[in-house]
Amino acid sequence: MGEKSSDDVRTEFDEAVNMTASELEKWLGTDESKCAGRHDGGESVGHESGRRIVEILQTKKADLTDADEKHMRKVVGYVHRHLAQRPKGDVTASTWRHSLMNWGHDPEK
Repeated sequence: MGEKSSDDVRTEFDEAVNMTASELEKWLGTDESKCAGRHDGGESVGHESGRRIVEILQTKKADLTDADEKHMRKVVGYVHRHLAQRPKGDVTASTWRHSLMNWGHDPEK
């Protein structure tokens, strides 16, 4: 099976990222956002990704780079894998949800 086209990647990204740039930017400013995810002493991978997603969402489709498309593929993969690991019970204040939100997907939407 061949590699997905840029249009396919954009469609999957738009489905995976259900937060607007402004919603995500606001979320990334919260303590919950900064605490979620894997940390190596500094900013978490997901938090850094969220900042990159905001940039992608604010970029015109025609101006997206190969690096942007590569990150979009990474986001789609992360969101799909993480959704498959949904914990039981109320996830509203869970680290699982907060981590997903760093990647632009709010499972409560």
